Amino acid sequence: MSQRLVSVGEPLASLRVFERVPAGDGRGFLERLYEHGGGCDFPGFGNVAQVNRTVTTRRGTVRGMHFQRPPFAESKLVHCLRGSVLDIAVDLRFGSPTFLQWHGEVLSPGNHRCMWIPEGFAHGFQTLEDDCELLYVHSQPYRAEHEGGVHPCDPQVAIQWPMEIAAISERDASHSFIDNSFVGVQV
Repeated sequence: MSQRLVSVGEPLASLRVFERVPAGDGRGFLERLYEHGGGCDFPGFGNVAQVNRTVTTRRGTVRGMHFQRPPFAESKLVHCLRGSVLDIAVDLRFGSPTFLQWHGEVLSPGNHRCMWIPEGFAHGFQTLEDDCELLYVHSQPYRAEHEGGVHPCDPQVAIQWPMEIAAISERDASHSFIDNSFVGVQV
């Protein structure tokens, strides 16, 4: 069996969930994390612009909910390499039929799942155990002046975090709540 990514669903318009199919033998296995032109549909993903890794030490920690505005709106492919997380994507796209809806997916090395998050979605996660490590493949480089955020406890979005938030950065906790003037992100 060759290693590949297999689509297992599209829970919100354009948001995709994949499973990595490892190729293994008695030595271990190889998993393909990303392949340009490899048969998986990654809309808006041309060249890889940035690869990031996060390590979060405490169970219950929330990171997010982040996004970038045009012209640096980004797509990202998120993998969990150690531990387990509830990975969350919120549709912020102007005019989208799933505007302000969210989807959560448990990502872990054991379930081999990863999430493809298109432009115009906010992204974040909560660690389900201590010492979680995530790998992100980004379509655009990070630009602070184009960054936006949604408060992780925004009542308009109503994310159902699986446990009490044990830790969150000051920056993430200071994101504003969405008000009636917010019409979405143009992508």
